[in-house]
Formats: sequence, C-alpha cells, structure tokens
Amino acid sequence: MNLAVIGTGYVGLVSGTCFAEMGNNVVCVDNNKDKLAKLNNGQVTIYEPGLELLYQRNFNQKRLNFTDNLKEAVDFAEAIFLCLPTPQGEDGSADLTHVMEITGQIGELLKDSSEYKLIVNKSTVPVGTVEKVKEILSSKGVKEFDVASNPEFLREGFAVDDFMKPDRIVIGAESERAFKLLRNLYEPFVRQGNPIIEMDIKSAEVTKYAANSYLATRITFMNELANFCEKSGANVDLVRKGMGSDTRIGKRFLFPGIGYGGSCFPKDVNALIKTSLDFGSELKLLTLVDKINKEQRLRFFTKILNHFNGDLKGKKFAVWGLAFKPNTDDMREAPSIPVINLLLESGARVKAFDPASMENAKFYLNDTIDYAQNMYDALPDSDALIIFTEWNEFRNPDFKKVKSLLKKPVIFDGRNVYDLDDMEENGFTYYSIGRKPVIGKE
Repeated sequence: MNLAVIGTGYVGLVSGTCFAEMGNNVVCVDNNKDKLAKLNNGQVTIYEPGLELLYQRNFNQKRLNFTDNLKEAVDFAEAIFLCLPTPQGEDGSADLTHVMEITGQIGELLKDSSEYKLIVNKSTVPVGTVEKVKEILSSKGVKEFDVASNPEFLREGFAVDDFMKPDRIVIGAESERAFKLLRNLYEPFVRQGNPIIEMDIKSAEVTKYAANSYLATRITFMNELANFCEKSGANVDLVRKGMGSDTRIGKRFLFPGIGYGGSCFPKDVNALIKTSLDFGSELKLLTLVDKINKEQRLRFFTKILNHFNGDLKGKKFAVWGLAFKPNTDDMREAPSIPVINLLLESGARVKAFDPASMENAKFYLNDTIDYAQNMYDALPDSDALIIFTEWNEFRNPDFKKVKSLLKKPVIFDGRNVYDLDDMEENGFTYYSIGRKPVIGKE
C-alpha cells in the first residue's frame, strides 16, 4: 500500500518506519529542513530502541522516503496519516493549529481530484476534531474522501515493539471503505489474534485520552498511597505486590515515584479536563490527578531540603537520569526539571548524567548545570546522589566506588531502584518513595 505520513516526530517516524517494515511504500513529510537532511542522510532523529535497524533497512530498500513536498506525498498515497504535534495550550486544551493548517493544505491539493483518499488522524486530539477536519476538506471542495481516527498507543522506550505487535488497533470511521482499507493495512500486525476494534469516530477519539488518563490515575494513586505508607510505617513495595496479585487490578503501572511526565500523560490529562469542562461534564478526578502529580515533585524536593535542615546553599548534587523514563531521550515534562530548578533556586549546584537525554536536557536546563561523561563522573565531592530515572545501568552500581566518591553517602531515590537492606548494609543514608528511610553513619 502507498502511504503518506505527515510529521516525522516521535509518532510519525515510528509509524512510517514500521509501516514500511511490513512492505508498504511510505513517504514521510516534514517542513523541518535540518531534520529532513538528517533523515535523508541515514540518521535517525529520535532515540528509540530498535528503530534505527528498521529505519536503515527500509530506507536502503527505498520503501521509506522523506520529503518536504506535501503535494508529492498526497498524490502518491492511498491513505494519508496525520502525525502532527498537538501541544498543550495555556488553558490546558490541545493546540490543533498544525492539524488544521495541514488539513487546509491537503484540501487545496485535493479540491480538483476525483481520486478517493483516506485521511487518518493519528495525532492525539479532542473529541470532535475529525468533524472539523471533514468540514475543512468539504469547504475546499474535496469530494472523494473519508476521515478516520486511528489513535496510537506507543510507549516510549518500547514503541517499535508496541507498533509491530500491538495489544489492539482502534479504528474510528464512518464508511466500510475506510474500515476495509485500514483493516487490510493492520492485519499483518495482529496475526497472533490481538483485536482490531472498529467503532465510531468520537469513541475512538475519546479512547486515546481515556487510556492515558486512566494510567496516569493509577500512577498518581500509587504515589498518594506511597506518601501514606511513609507516614504510617508501611512499605509501599509490599503493598504493591499484594495489590498487583489481584487479577482485577494487575501488576502494571503500580510503581510509585516522583510523578509521571513525558509528551503524553500530562498533556492528555489536561486536554481531557478542558474538553470535559467544554462539554459541561467536568472530570473532577483528573483535576486532582494533575494537582497531585505536580505536588509529588515538590514532596521529593522537600525530602532533600529537610535532610539538609533547610539550607542547600553551596551544596553539590550528583544526578543520575534526566529523561522522564528510561530508554528514551525525551525530556518533555520530565520530573527532573522542576526539582533541579528548585535545587538551583536554593543555591545548590548540580552535575548530571543520563545515557541518552543530555543533549535534549540542555534545551531545558541550558548551562545551569554541569554534565558528566559517565555515571561515576557525576559523583566526586557531591553531598548526595539523586536518582530521577531508573536506567538499567544504575541498578547495580559499584556501591563502594559510589560511597568513596561522594562527600557523604546519601542517596535520594525517586524511583525506588535499590533494596533497603542493601542500602543499610552498604552504609548509606537512603531516602526513597513510600518506604522508611535508611539512616546511615555519615
């Protein structure tokens, strides 16, 4: 099948590459000339495990192509996928500027065409967006078209696996022709029997927001519970295991920490809150979820502040992990950013290491912190180590080396990476989430 993917960001590049891997011919469109130059020169522009191998294979086989020529792509494609950014506006709503602008351009290109085109919205958009896309196309005089909603459910760090072996495919459309085309496109991805779920367009649009908001709510509940466990003397890790063994609850997304981040959960929760207010049916629970998530970062900072008796001036902190989660270089809404900014505002200094995201971190933190060459390079003469991201390489460090390099053996762990008994045995003062602190001899 001939496909156009508009936008080569995280969703667009993964989608285009994976579609090509299944034998489709894909043209990806972007207006960022620097990004296009890299992609046309064999350079992947995002960090995502497994993506580079598929990209190189399909790029070399000429099934995957990149251009800034929208007309060329629209003329070529049977289905046109909109994978455009929908950033959060000042009022919390999703900014649909890019989606509407590209839709208008596509409408101009198709207004005199008699060839059927399927426009597929893969961007995360509020309910009713497809109706607006249809209105724009119709107003331009486009006649032979359908618009479908096909939300993505990709986890950063696992996006290639999620696309190639999806739990489910959700398709919202109005015509059998649109359903059939997308069914044929996706059937090779679900050969193991996972469902292709067909529904009306509005339900498909809501499904994406509902899924992300529910997962954000689970995380937030566990963070609230962890805070309670700290006060009551319980161990949230044991509580989590007891809860997760209940098949009605399950084990996933029950790990407490310093709050969710990234490009999806914060934006999608706020967009659904705003849409619910617009429809006069406020989702009050999500308003609390967003509030509690932001407070969780402050709670973590307060632990650091309290340990140093309210005075961080002149203190130096080593940081392991900057990205919002492991196996990605994404710094959008990363909890590390507000906590580091609070440390800097309190007069502290920071030297950080992250295996993938340090270049992106410089966009958010500039030169306000120092960047280490490796995880141990961040430690010398630091008053404490702070862990923001649970990269695998941080899980089993040389604790003797860590202790010898730190000025004092103090660790603030925002992801519960280490075992309490191990920390006590190694002589660390160790603060985590939802578990009693270990107080060593400094």
